[in-house]
Amino acid sequence: MIEAPDLSLSALSPFLFVFGAALVGVLVESFAPRHVRQPTQVALALVGTVGGFACTLLLAGRGEVTAAGALAVDGAGLFLQATIAGLGALSVLLFAERALDPARSAFVASAAVPAGSPRDRELLTDERVQTEVYPLATFAVGGMMLFVAANDLLVMFIALEVLSLPLYLICGLSRRRRLLSQEAAVKYFLLGAFASAFFLYGLALVYGATGTVQLAGIRQSVTDDGTGTLLVLGLGLLVVGLMFKASVAPFHTWTPDVYQGAPTPVTAFMAACTKVAAFGAILRLLYVAFGTADWTWRPLVYGIAIVSMVVGAVLGLTQTDVKRMLAYSSIAHAGFLLTGVIGLDAGTGSGLAATLFYLLAYGLTTVGAFAVVTLVRDGDGEATALAQWAGLARRSPLTAAIMTFLLLALAGIPLTSGFTGKFAVFRAAIEVGAWPLAVVALVTSAVAGFFYLRLVVLMYFSEPAEDGPSVGVPGLPTTIVLAVTVAATLVLGVVPGSVLDLADGAARLVG
Repeated sequence: MIEAPDLSLSALSPFLFVFGAALVGVLVESFAPRHVRQPTQVALALVGTVGGFACTLLLAGRGEVTAAGALAVDGAGLFLQATIAGLGALSVLLFAERALDPARSAFVASAAVPAGSPRDRELLTDERVQTEVYPLATFAVGGMMLFVAANDLLVMFIALEVLSLPLYLICGLSRRRRLLSQEAAVKYFLLGAFASAFFLYGLALVYGATGTVQLAGIRQSVTDDGTGTLLVLGLGLLVVGLMFKASVAPFHTWTPDVYQGAPTPVTAFMAACTKVAAFGAILRLLYVAFGTADWTWRPLVYGIAIVSMVVGAVLGLTQTDVKRMLAYSSIAHAGFLLTGVIGLDAGTGSGLAATLFYLLAYGLTTVGAFAVVTLVRDGDGEATALAQWAGLARRSPLTAAIMTFLLLALAGIPLTSGFTGKFAVFRAAIEVGAWPLAVVALVTSAVAGFFYLRLVVLMYFSEPAEDGPSVGVPGLPTTIVLAVTVAATLVLGVVPGSVLDLADGAARLVG
């Protein structure tokens, strides 16, 4: 007899909301007339993400395992799901911007038309848009939310594919610079396939060593039987697969090219939401399955954190493109986040709470920074070369001020969310004795601050070129995103206490 697993529909409600909206979006693409698809798809994507966000808030305080042990509902998982859903809603608003591009969308009119063909040139200013991006993005959000709640390695792998496959597609749908966008999609797909293979091979080795794929079962096997060579090798391969999704050096090689080539709203979506999801899975794997044998992963994470911080900070200095600079910033921030992961302390959970707060603060700041990038434009679309931002403060003082504030937050300047987040993760590392790692983090933060300040100096103290870019007037969607992200970055820097307390209260993982 095969018994159906017990399902808690209330615990599954965030996933049902998001995946339900995505499925309805697929039906809209199939049956709705073209002229009604854009507003309908935007509304559906927002209903799905905002509804998923609301469901996670209603589940606050729950702690249970459902779906035959495959999914965990706990404080950390719900905090990360709410973060992903909120950042996903902001990203959908960036997708929906119609005021900046002459063709009224950052996305291609028809993805099937070969790039550079006469038909492609005809469609360059066509106001039609490939509206499949909205259900694809919603599926990706659902996969990310499932990723951070997975209490089973097989479910984690399925969630990894559900979040990755839509991203591979929407990376290649840029209306401008289509060849660069398609190159980014191919690179992301090929390297993502390697990462998935590493994860799946690691899963097989862990199953061979423990006889189970459930995180609680793995933890019990580690407690009873210890860790053998097969188990440690499996854990290493799992970590490699997850570090790839988190843009952690030395598994970062796809990040600058993909961030540069993808449509900027998609870059914002990946930089914020994917990093939150990847670190959510890393936390659950290391803390729940291997928390009682941290010697197996702590040296590895320690070394990777240092490499990621150094690579991100040093190579970021050499960049001449704003999107590539923000990509290397993302790599450095991944190292800072791993500093919080190192701060695992079963007694206080301060490392987990600090990492949760940092993910929220970083995600909001990053979405805002890429939203500003969409505003600076020339005849070919977005002007992302650093030289083109010279004298921007004279053309648009407000845009330059917003970008400066967000860059200072990424640098970790006091009275911004970045300072609070870095202080929390560095303190967590010092509390468990990893002060050398905190010292490296402080030094690389200072180095990374140079390339943020270089852009600020360009905007304020350089002469603008006569034929320089213009600053577009954003529509309502981008205005909302900028207002929310700037306000949140300021509030989390000036009065972070309530959110820090919330993260501290949510810092628990059930298995």
